[in-house]
Amino acid sequence: MRSVAVSSLISTFVLVACQGRAEKVNRLLDQYNAEYPGYARTCLEEDTSGAARLLTGQTLTAEQIAVLEAKKKERDARCKPEADRLAQLQREILAAQQ
Repeated sequence: MRSVAVSSLISTFVLVACQGRAEKVNRLLDQYNAEYPGYARTCLEEDTSGAARLLTGQTLTAEQIAVLEAKKKERDARCKPEADRLAQLQREILAAQQ
């Protein structure tokens, strides 16, 4: 009888721990999903590489390349903190899923 009670108690703790972990994962996923669209719109959709121009066969002058490189550096500096934050959220999600 005692082993059944202990087994039941252990099962309850395991169930509570799994529910807590699932809630944490869901909370982190919600946070990531809320933050990512703004980051993608601001930092990923902006074309600073000139790739679209090159695909159409347009050649870029040295000045145009310099302007694109400056824009890319500015964007990278502006977006790095947010990219780092999203990467940290991804690591936390993976850790919580283990």
